[in-house]
Amino acid sequence: MPELPEVETTVRGLARFMDGARIERLVLNRPDLRFPFPEGLVQAVSGARVAGLSRRAKYGLIHTDRASTLIFHLGMSGRWRIDPDAPDKHDHLLIETAQHRFALNDPRRFGYVDLVDTAALESWPAFAAMGPEPLGEALTAQHLRAAIRGRKQAIKLLLLDQHVVAGLGNIYVCEALFRAGIHPAKRGGLVYTPALERLVPAIREVLTESIRDGGSTLRDYARPDGELGYFATNFRVYGREGEACVNGDGGVIKRIVQGGRSTWFCPVCQR
Repeated sequence: MPELPEVETTVRGLARFMDGARIERLVLNRPDLRFPFPEGLVQAVSGARVAGLSRRAKYGLIHTDRASTLIFHLGMSGRWRIDPDAPDKHDHLLIETAQHRFALNDPRRFGYVDLVDTAALESWPAFAAMGPEPLGEALTAQHLRAAIRGRKQAIKLLLLDQHVVAGLGNIYVCEALFRAGIHPAKRGGLVYTPALERLVPAIREVLTESIRDGGSTLRDYARPDGELGYFATNFRVYGREGEACVNGDGGVIKRIVQGGRSTWFCPVCQR
């Protein structure tokens, strides 16, 4: 599933070609993805000018000059194709401007699209109770301490809770906990401020590096220009079960399952 860096990379890629352009035509090639397309979407967006693009958690936002915002989620395998050479049967939504054509391609159809009044974005159901953005100033050790104080759930699972932090996914939580030296199975309530003061910059570092490097190459994710990212080559623990710890501490990377998801960690340097 595309995680936050992949979505950020996608939004930045789209913005290069779409920002400021007028949407000449929007075409729906089927009635739904994971959910039905919003009623009246074509009429609401056709003719509008793109007023900017942004991201919230793992959602991409295309703002228009009609005070409405098109929200997209890429699901498991979604991606945007810019000026594709040929149509594809999985191109389910098309946006055409005077200069470019954008195709939302989603073979598994787990993604979805919504249209929301821009002024009401923060109250949109998925956003209403979301925690702070991991790259924003609101994510601090003090925020995390307040959010997890007294919690018995593992810190790994708490960080995946969108109410605690918005947009963190399995890959980058594993990587951040490794960099911060925190055991993923440790009870959240037992992770105190000094460890959280290591964790916050570790989260920012791993996300920033991944965005810089274009997103991971996991499965069929691709940037809008069709080039795959290469952050996967820099994973320090994710997918490295049985390999020696890169910290040279003699540890061997282990894998456990938490909440139905695999977790990789070093039992020597993560306590």
